[in-house]
Amino acid sequence: MFTDKFATRLNSFKSNWKNEDNPSINDLIKRASLVNGLTHVDLNFPDHTNPNIKEIVSFTNDCGLKINGLAMRYYTNPSFKLGAFTNPDRKVRQEAIDLTKQAIDCLSHANSNLLTIWLGQDGFDYGFQVDYKKMWDDEISAIKEIAEHNKDCFISIEYKPNEPRSYSLLSNLGTTLLAVKEINLNNIGVTIDFAHILYSNEQPALVAALIDKHSKILGLHLNDGYGKRDDGLMVGSVHQLATIELLYHISKSNYNGPIYFDTFPDTTNMDPVKECELNIETVKKQFKVVEKLLLNNELTTAIENQDSITSHKIFNSILYP
Repeated sequence: MFTDKFATRLNSFKSNWKNEDNPSINDLIKRASLVNGLTHVDLNFPDHTNPNIKEIVSFTNDCGLKINGLAMRYYTNPSFKLGAFTNPDRKVRQEAIDLTKQAIDCLSHANSNLLTIWLGQDGFDYGFQVDYKKMWDDEISAIKEIAEHNKDCFISIEYKPNEPRSYSLLSNLGTTLLAVKEINLNNIGVTIDFAHILYSNEQPALVAALIDKHSKILGLHLNDGYGKRDDGLMVGSVHQLATIELLYHISKSNYNGPIYFDTFPDTTNMDPVKECELNIETVKKQFKVVEKLLLNNELTTAIENQDSITSHKIFNSILYP
């Protein structure tokens, strides 16, 4: 799998904004359209879809971009800080579910069928704070309810170990795949976020292989970091080998969506256009390496024999000819 579809985090384009006024959604979309090779953007819901989703989609298309999907953000009600789908107040919990259904309905105007849910508010901070079994059941029933709202829409769970809660309920691959299994619907899958995997102390390629085996890879967020937090660094800037191995396994999977850059150039006020262009350039070069690795029968044999000396020698010979 080599893709020519690349998407990005729209809020990255607030970085190094020179104008006195804060950028509008259209300003961000127009700036993103300056990136050579970018094909898609994701919109946060409801942040980026007001006041008129149809007009936003039309403007995006006029700028030469498409909408990859919507990403849920549970900030509209301060009570969501104590949980969205797992809030102890049934009314607040239902409000989060209804808000998510609105996003699903909104997707039809965006010519997309992908909703990414990152449930950072669903978790806990203290011992003796929550009933863990009830919290789990609330989470599962809520995700199942939104997935059944429109079975033509794919719901992708983006897991993360913590932030803003000290512990996220869906914090790692194991809990996420268990949730997918319990929900047991064909339109549920998982979004891979490279930096989230690192600070979940997991191995990116293993994550991809297990999701592809037991569920569906519905999103691929590339970035990098040092494994202590969600750094959002440029692709391949720290873990080059792990990124290439991830793409090697993605190429063997059924995933055919865009590669999405979930990076944070705004942290150090980088030029977001140049940063995104470098991410695209990096991934294209990494895929050229992957193509050679896929054709190398000696590497296949080395992997079968768990011969890491030979496999690493092959990797080095391709990366450093």
